[in-house]
Amino acid sequence: MNQHSAPVSRTTGGRSDENKTVSMLRTMLLAIFLLGSVGSGVELLLLNHLESLLQWIPLVLILLSFCVLGWHAVRGNTASTRAVQGTMVAFIAAGLAGVYFHHQGSVEFKLESNPSMAGWQLFWQAIRSKTPPALAPGVMIQLGLIGLAYTYRHPALFTSTEIELDKGE
Repeated sequence: MNQHSAPVSRTTGGRSDENKTVSMLRTMLLAIFLLGSVGSGVELLLLNHLESLLQWIPLVLILLSFCVLGWHAVRGNTASTRAVQGTMVAFIAAGLAGVYFHHQGSVEFKLESNPSMAGWQLFWQAIRSKTPPALAPGVMIQLGLIGLAYTYRHPALFTSTEIELDKGE
């Protein structure tokens, strides 16, 4: 191979190979998101995570994500892509709030059994508690990040003018 020859993927069909790869990665991220959401939803239902309005939030978000992704699958436009992104930000916010509420619940439970506990000892005991699992809502954060990765530089976010400019380079 001489020094002036470029890899085949760069000179012939490189852009389409790259587009196929990105499309496949986007599909895999969507599949991971859907699998994780179904699994999390089923787990929340089996654990009867329905005792208060706050406990309904992750289930409602999972159902909302299915609706928004259905809309996105049918329309695939900028509005539906932005709705997916907004839903994923809500997943992240709910996950952060859930970690806080689970931790607070663990702290209350630990203080009932040992009122003298405080500081780091209380924090570590609460964070390692099995009921409620303080870090379990982190799954919502992960799902939200996967969903945002799915929409990263999504083709629907670029107007036809931007695509025309891109082709001209």
